[in-house]
Amino acid sequence: MLERRVSPSPALAVLSPVIAMALTVLAGFALFAALGKDPVEAMRIYFLSPFTDAYNRSELLVKAIPLALIGSGLAICFRAGVFNIGAPGQYTLGAIFAGGVALHAPEGAAMVWLLPACMAAGFVGGMLWGWIPALLRVTSGANVILVSLMLTYVAQLLLDWLVRGPWADPLAFGFPKTARFPDGALMPNLVAGTRLHWGLVLAVVAALILWWMLARTRRGFGIRSMGLAPRAAAFAGFSEARTITFVMLVSGGLAGLAGAVEVTSTIKQLQPDIAAGYGFAAIIVAFLGRLNPLGSLLAALALAVTYIGGENAQILLKLPKNAAFVFQGMLLFFLLACDTLIHYRVRVRRVAGGA
Repeated sequence: MLERRVSPSPALAVLSPVIAMALTVLAGFALFAALGKDPVEAMRIYFLSPFTDAYNRSELLVKAIPLALIGSGLAICFRAGVFNIGAPGQYTLGAIFAGGVALHAPEGAAMVWLLPACMAAGFVGGMLWGWIPALLRVTSGANVILVSLMLTYVAQLLLDWLVRGPWADPLAFGFPKTARFPDGALMPNLVAGTRLHWGLVLAVVAALILWWMLARTRRGFGIRSMGLAPRAAAFAGFSEARTITFVMLVSGGLAGLAGAVEVTSTIKQLQPDIAAGYGFAAIIVAFLGRLNPLGSLLAALALAVTYIGGENAQILLKLPKNAAFVFQGMLLFFLLACDTLIHYRVRVRRVAGGA
């Protein structure tokens, strides 16, 4: 049985992500050996190849941008004890809103305002999809996890209908996608010759603002209090309804912003598959970053390695595309296991008969 520890180790709490990553690497050795691959060469390709040249390093940051944006928002949700599992849907709706602005901008519109309008629309779209489960939770007690998760499938089906129907590109020869966004709606690159774009700045600024809000403001104190002791927070005057609504709006808005950034930078149009698993992977980012927006920046880089390494392993080792998700799942499993053993100890309990 598990028995709660009286005083969990603060040092182990900090080292838990490092231990989880080390265990993931060890499990990776066993996994590759079971698949008949050279474990040393496979791990080199998977974990070191993303850092070998400037192009791979830039792609690492490109993958980390949406993970950091979504993970930072989820971090404050989880700190408040609100488990928003619908980030993929909020990401998708943000992309739809941004795409709608880009595709339907009036002729002759000032191009300088088009990209900011797309970013604002994406943020609003994500907020809307985050607000719905918050509203249902506050008014009827509905489960945020279930409602936000179900809305993910609604958003994905909406996107699929749009790119095959009213927004379909008439010159796409039947392929489900929209026309390419106009140049004014495309995110400029930070580094010439790479795909690294200004979304990196947005991700860093968003994490800094959320960290400051959590650490230095009354609102942040209320969020932390609600997550640790809801009844005490209520006695202190913090409204549970307002806290749930606020964190869901911010979390959904940042997921929507991530969707807007992605479709205006790397994809440049809407198509059925735009998420690449970012929404669910960002849950790992939030926990790996210790539910700290700044920690989510580093955790996003760690998860981005699994994406780039997985793509390289797919090409060089002929591994399936979903190998990256296997590593992400192992990382989450080991992280949760480490956190559990930090706060609880395993105690063998004797029962009648000496068993």
